[in-house]
Amino acid sequence: METVELKLEGLHCDGCVQSVRRMLAAVAGVDAVDVSLAEARARVRYDPARTGLAELRRAVERAGFRVVA
Repeated sequence: METVELKLEGLHCDGCVQSVRRMLAAVAGVDAVDVSLAEARARVRYDPARTGLAELRRAVERAGFRVVA
């Protein structure tokens, strides 16, 4: 398992946090997701043999938010 921290743009409320968490958790290979509104970030533990950073970014975008560098 690997862990990555994604800096997020556009989070404004707990509903935003739940949306991002739900989309990331649905990605095959994701083991755990922690999203912080105060820190505007998501910490994701995932199996790199099953998914990668590109798919995690797409999941955030499908939730309506952006991953910033």
